[in-house]
Amino acid sequence: MNAKTPDVSADEWDELTFPRPEENEFDRVVERAITRRGFLGGVLAFGSGAAAMGPGLLSGTAAEAQAAGARFPFAPIPAHTDFTVHVPEGYTWQVLVRWGDPLFAGVEPFDHDSGGSVAASDKVFGENTDGMESFVHRGHQLLAINHEYTNRSVNLPHSDAGVPRDGADVRKLQNLQGVAVIEIRETDDGWAVVKDSPYNRRITHNTPMTIVGPAAGHDLMKTEADPTGTQSLGTMNNCGSGKTPWGTYLTCEENFNGYFGSTAQPQDQKPIQAAEGYQRYGIGANGWGYDYHLWDARFDTSKNPHEPHRVGWVVEIDPTDPARRPVKHTGLGRFKHENAEVVLARDGRVVVYMGDDERGEFLYKFVSDAPFVPGGSTEGLLDDGTLYVAKFNDDQTGEWLPLTPETTGMESPAEVMIFARKAGSAVGATTMDRPEWIATNPHAVEAYCCLTNNRNRGVKPNAGGDEAPVGGPNPRETNHYGQIVRWFPHDDDHAAVTFDWDLFVMAGNPTVHDDAYAGSSNITPGNMFNSPDGMAFDQNGLVWIQTDGDDDNSGDFAGMGNNQMLAGDPVTGEIARFMTGPQGCEVTGLCWSADRRSMFVGIQHPGGQWPDGEGLPRSSVIAIKRADNGLIG
Repeated sequence: MNAKTPDVSADEWDELTFPRPEENEFDRVVERAITRRGFLGGVLAFGSGAAAMGPGLLSGTAAEAQAAGARFPFAPIPAHTDFTVHVPEGYTWQVLVRWGDPLFAGVEPFDHDSGGSVAASDKVFGENTDGMESFVHRGHQLLAINHEYTNRSVNLPHSDAGVPRDGADVRKLQNLQGVAVIEIRETDDGWAVVKDSPYNRRITHNTPMTIVGPAAGHDLMKTEADPTGTQSLGTMNNCGSGKTPWGTYLTCEENFNGYFGSTAQPQDQKPIQAAEGYQRYGIGANGWGYDYHLWDARFDTSKNPHEPHRVGWVVEIDPTDPARRPVKHTGLGRFKHENAEVVLARDGRVVVYMGDDERGEFLYKFVSDAPFVPGGSTEGLLDDGTLYVAKFNDDQTGEWLPLTPETTGMESPAEVMIFARKAGSAVGATTMDRPEWIATNPHAVEAYCCLTNNRNRGVKPNAGGDEAPVGGPNPRETNHYGQIVRWFPHDDDHAAVTFDWDLFVMAGNPTVHDDAYAGSSNITPGNMFNSPDGMAFDQNGLVWIQTDGDDDNSGDFAGMGNNQMLAGDPVTGEIARFMTGPQGCEVTGLCWSADRRSMFVGIQHPGGQWPDGEGLPRSSVIAIKRADNGLIG
C-alpha cells in the first residue's frame, strides 16, 4: 500500500474505507431460542458432532471409521514454521514455474534486482498464483492459472514502498496480474513449461474481452471508450477458478474494488458513489495504493463512473484457442467471486455454485434454462437462467431464493446482476463468514464451502447493513478460525431449490480452548488449522483443504504453524495434514496432471527468499509426486 493506505488485507481495507456500524442487534439475537451456546451444545455435541461431521459419520461404527482412514495414502506430517515446503515421506516436490519465468524464448531471464522489466512483464509467468485448472488438448498438457494481485514492494523494488512512480510502473503491475495459460511437459528431469508453445498466453488487465448476458449493453455498463457496453479491457484480482463440462476455464474476479480511485474532490465524489452503489462494493477515492487512477483514466471513477461495473464477473477463457476473446458472463452476477464450481443437474442443466468473499456476504447458485448437450452449442449456458442466493435455517434446512426484478423490487434483470449484493439483501439471504472456495463431491450429490473467518460475526453488520447474528452455519461470535459448511440438495439434484446442511468441520485450537473455539471433534492437536480457503475433490472422493490464515504460531494460533494443505474424508470426517508451505505464504490452487500422478499446488506470497534461496520471494506453482510414481489423487 502507498503512504496513504495502511498495509492491510483487502477486507480490512474495505472496512477502513467504508466503516460498518459498531453494533447491530446481536444483544437481541442471543436471547433467541437458538443462542450461540444453545446452538453449539444442541447441534455440535449431538452424535459426536452431527453438524460438525455430517450424517455419514453417524451411520458407521468406530471400526468402520478407522478402516476408512486407510483411504489417506500418506502418513500425516506435523506443522512447520520454516521457509520451505514439506510433504510426507514417500513424496517429492519441485518448482514447476515461478513469477518472472519466461514463457517464450528470447525473453530476458528474471532479474532479482529489478523484479523484471516492463517490456517482459506480459511475456513471463505472473505474480501471486491462485486458482488453476488442468486441460488436455490433442495430446498437449495445459494449465490455466490465475495471478490474483501484486506485492508491489516486491514487484517494484526500486519504488518507494511499492508506490508506482509513473505509467510504466502501473503497466508492469497490470501485466503481472490476470491469467496465464501454459503448456507443460514432464521429462526425466521433472515438469517444465514448454517455451514458445502456441498455447502459451498471458491475459492481463488490458486484454480485450466480450461482455454477454443480462447486463450486456445496459446503460450502467457503457463508457466513453465502449458506448455499446459489450466490450471491455482486462480481468483483475483473479482469485478462484472453475472448469466447464465443455472444456473451458472460468476465472473469477474478486477484490476488484481496490484498483479504482478518483481524482475528484471528496464533495464531488459522493454523488457518484451513491448513484453507482460504490459503498456496497467498497469502491473508494484512493484505492489500495495501486494508483492506477493517477496514470490510467479508465480507473478514475470521476471520469469513468461505470467502469467498476465492468469487473466483478466470472470470465470464460478457452485455453486451447489463444485467438478467442475471453467472455465476461453477467448472468453469474457481480460480486467478489471466489471460485465457480460447475456441476450438472439431473436433467443436464448447468449449475454454478459461487461464494462472495467478504465478511457477511452471500452464497450464490446459477441454474441454466437449457441443458448441456455434449457436442452441442454452449451459447447462453452461463447467462440464460436463474441466479439464486442461499438462505440457511437454524434447523439445518435451507433454500435457494431466486433473484429477479419481481423478488428483489429492482428495475431490470441487468440491475439485479450488476448489484447482486443488493439483490441478495432484498430477499433476506443468510450473511456468511466469508464464503470462499466451493467444491462438489464427485461420488455424492453434496457441496462444500470454506467459510474462512469473520471477526465481525455477532458484532457488526455487512456493508449493506444486513445483520450477522450467531447461528446456523455461522455458529461462533468473532470467528477467527473458520469452518466448512456442507449441503445436500433435495432429490439428489443440484438444481433443487431446497437442501439440508451440516458443518463438515469447525477449525479451532484444542490446545488453547476447551469450548467452541477448540473446533469440532475431528480437530485434534495433530491436524489443527485456521482459515480454510481453497478446496477441491480428487477422483477418489477425498476433499483437499488449503489454508490462508494466521501463521504467527502464537496465542490463539499456537501450534498451527505455516499455512498448509490437508485431506479430508467426507465419510468419516477424518482430516490429515499433507503439506505445509513456506512461512508467510498462502497455499492456494490445486489440480492434477492428466495421468493423476502429479499434483500441482500454488504457493502465493511466500516469505523469506523462497524458492530461490536468494533475492526476491517468488510466488510459484509446485508439482508434487509420489516417489514410486504412483497415483496421487
